[in-house]
Amino acid sequence: MDFTLSQEQQMLQETSRRYLQNHAGFDTHRRQQHQPQLQSSALWQGLAGLGLLAINTPAEFDGLGLGAIETMLVMQTVGEHLLLPPFCASAVVATCLLDAAGTPEQRAAYLPALAVGDCIAVLAHDERGSGQDRLAISSHAQPEGAQFRLQGHKCVVAHALSADLLLITATLQHSLRIFAVPAALLHERMVPCPLVDGTLAADLLLDDLMLPATTLLGKEDASLAVAAALDRGLAAVCAEAVGALDKLLAACVEYVRNRKQFDVAIGSFQALRHRLADMLMHVEQARSMSYLAAVRCTDPELAARARALSAAKVVIGQACRFVGQQAVQLHGGMGVTDELNVSHYFKRLMAIELQFGSTDHHLQAFASQLGAKVA
Repeated sequence: MDFTLSQEQQMLQETSRRYLQNHAGFDTHRRQQHQPQLQSSALWQGLAGLGLLAINTPAEFDGLGLGAIETMLVMQTVGEHLLLPPFCASAVVATCLLDAAGTPEQRAAYLPALAVGDCIAVLAHDERGSGQDRLAISSHAQPEGAQFRLQGHKCVVAHALSADLLLITATLQHSLRIFAVPAALLHERMVPCPLVDGTLAADLLLDDLMLPATTLLGKEDASLAVAAALDRGLAAVCAEAVGALDKLLAACVEYVRNRKQFDVAIGSFQALRHRLADMLMHVEQARSMSYLAAVRCTDPELAARARALSAAKVVIGQACRFVGQQAVQLHGGMGVTDELNVSHYFKRLMAIELQFGSTDHHLQAFASQLGAKVA
């Protein structure tokens, strides 16, 4: 398989990396933690101006009509710069979901606004009792005249407080459906819950929420569309992890070159060199599995797609944990301080390990598909 990037793909990644270097530095990240109101609208509009928010939007709706490979390249730069605004949530997951599940009229209404940065959309799907089946949810909708009454509770919806549109999943007459709800209708039903990596999430309390019929997305069961959007999101955060891992490894190499004990750089100690070699192996394995996830996340064969994505998430989750922990230990007490970017990369990698299913969850899922057992 040829992994050589085209000239256009290289330009896309370099452009996004250069823009984030200039507009999304570490100091900006620290200021914006847990404070979506500080997340720069100028930064978001800059991403839109470069076309990065339109990568997954079809050309007929003012998008670039690209795909998972280009998303992977941009998400690597997102991971490198610890970008807090909801790029993956809105420009990847929500955009793909609206494109797959919406009617032509709904797609025309929402997708151009997402592509130009005028709207931020977030999927509200996860629940506390979801378990192994990611599509098994307890939230449900009941028709009442020209409206729907929603009952349920969505937990830890990342970026909910900065969204303009929330895509809420619920069962309706035994099928999985999506409701596109303006965030203004839900502000009083949101309970903020800050996450360890600086993202501000929220729980959504949906009991007795009355919605007009126009909020119902599409005309049929959305199970396949939701699963496909979640798979695109999983592949995207795998790429984000690779970007963060690269930066974390580079920070460790720089530190052991400059930190001295007994008048010599600690990088000359063989034990630490072995640690760095092991970290490099994990990073390169994660990179390879990120490529696999990007290539297979749109595979029409669902079983093969699930196996590939679970395998990628396991390997990348293990790399997140190993490299993050080793980086903190190599830096000693400084590794957990807020002033050092190492601690922020460590926290983001810890969050990625749990996103779209934890490492243990995907290990069990992969083993079950092979008919094996995990101790």
